[in-house]
Amino acid sequence: SRGTPRVVNRLLKRVRDYAQVCCNGNIDLETARAGLSMLAIDELGLDAVDRRMLLTMIEKFGGRAVGLDTIAAATGEDATTIEDVYEPYLLQLGLIARTPRGRIVLPAGYAHMGFSPPQDGGQQQRLDL
Repeated sequence: SRGTPRVVNRLLKRVRDYAQVCCNGNIDLETARAGLSMLAIDELGLDAVDRRMLLTMIEKFGGRAVGLDTIAAATGEDATTIEDVYEPYLLQLGLIARTPRGRIVLPAGYAHMGFSPPQDGGQQQRLDL
């Protein structure tokens, strides 16, 4: 829940609503997981936008460093929103890193999304001419 009480409270209300409809109002671990799953929140607390960012960086850019504005354009999200809302949590979890060349997906990010990291480390290859 990104350490933000506002986000936690919003998710708790949604899970509570789910529990009232499906489980007589009782929230246990199974109910919480099912409720969060219905909200498309995965086991690391990532939502659809987080996963779309990771997937875009992996699939469209092959794991190479990507600039913030490029990520924003490719995902349809505002660059400021990405930088202020989504990126800090992905950095904290160790799924992405900032480099001088741009953002890169770390091995944990590949694993979470079900991919293998590129063998070349996502670096551009030098051509010997």
